[in-house]
Amino acid sequence: MLSLTQEQKAKLGLELATKRQHHSDMDAAIHALTQSHQADTMVIMRLKKHKLLIKDRIVELEKLLLPDIIA
Repeated sequence: MLSLTQEQKAKLGLELATKRQHHSDMDAAIHALTQSHQADTMVIMRLKKHKLLIKDRIVELEKLLLPDIIA
């Protein structure tokens, strides 16, 4: 198991918060573009792919910061 210093945990925590906000912003943008019916389908698909990449990074960070506790 990887042992993190408090400084590393703080940096990862900040990155996690930033990624969560970015993910939420991307979701709102995708929703707005979808509702407008004016956006190109390819643009929406690229945004969705980018949103998935952000989500993958969120999961990685959560695993680092919140390890599974076996009961």
